[in-house]
Amino acid sequence: MATSACATPKHKSHDTPRPKKHKVVQKDKVNSPTFGLTPHVSILADELAKQHALPVTWVREQLSAARRLNGVPQLVMPPPVSVPKNWRAYRERFIESRRIEAGVQFWQTYRSALTRAEQTYGVPAEMIVGIIGVETFYGQNMGNYRVLDALTTLTLDFPAAHPRAAERQAFFKSELGQFLVQWRQYTLKGNTQPITGSFAGAMGWPQFMPSSINKFAVDFDGDGAIDLRNSPIDAIGSVANYFKAFGWQTGMPTHYPVRFDEARLDKPTLLAPDIVPSFSVSSFLAKGALLDGDAVQHAGPLALVEVFNGDDAPSYVAGTENFYVVTRYNWSSYYALAVIELGQAVKAAKDR
Repeated sequence: MATSACATPKHKSHDTPRPKKHKVVQKDKVNSPTFGLTPHVSILADELAKQHALPVTWVREQLSAARRLNGVPQLVMPPPVSVPKNWRAYRERFIESRRIEAGVQFWQTYRSALTRAEQTYGVPAEMIVGIIGVETFYGQNMGNYRVLDALTTLTLDFPAAHPRAAERQAFFKSELGQFLVQWRQYTLKGNTQPITGSFAGAMGWPQFMPSSINKFAVDFDGDGAIDLRNSPIDAIGSVANYFKAFGWQTGMPTHYPVRFDEARLDKPTLLAPDIVPSFSVSSFLAKGALLDGDAVQHAGPLALVEVFNGDDAPSYVAGTENFYVVTRYNWSSYYALAVIELGQAVKAAKDR
């Protein structure tokens, strides 16, 4: 399974991600019991300790002291299929005045870091700004869940009713192991405050999962440590590095407008690969898609991206390989479009 920076499940791209609910845990955390050193906890602790070369006694202590967050398993369940997907409603949650204003302030405050990230990794500043704005409202909503509690809960109590329960439980188990390595390093430096994040264990300004921290986080402020919660500059560099690692191509648009020639349209074939760019421009056009301007000269493959608008007709764009890169951060075309459009809106507001 591909790595995702945050913990959104891998799904068809037209599944709308659920909004994050960070603050519910406070009551849950206080009232919920610890897992205790049960046989299941002992087995898990022994396995993770061996896998990650950690002291088994220490791992047992950490997992047995973790609290079962009773509300968290329900939060990772897919939304009811009866809820109609609606790009316009989803967009309104992110492309709105308060978030745009916060984005302008963020850009102005960290202008030099954003410029340096763009020069170093080839990723436009507006894409980095869009990611951080959608993920955490520019650091305002980084999550209040203790990551140890959240990941232990999702490893030991993952909901069996989830359509991909075994795969997702294995994912959170892997993330828990990697988090324990980071947690031990953190505590060995004398830190005692819990590390907090989303209900799924994503952390900091960019909401990186532990595995993404290991693979993609960078010390962009040069202080000798990576700190995605307290250093927005580290977050800026890390997001850019993530995009570059997944193949971001400098100068390539993320998507183009697309229309259809209904007489020749073969929409089932165009939609079959989902958001994976699979068609050359000539093949795209031959199947009834219509492109204008620079899109006709695009050199790489394209994908027909479909998003639903409730009871109204769906919307479509021609997604490039860079659009696909954005979905590696979160497996959703809705999310990718929100990131792209928020970044563009912040840039336009900044330049006015």
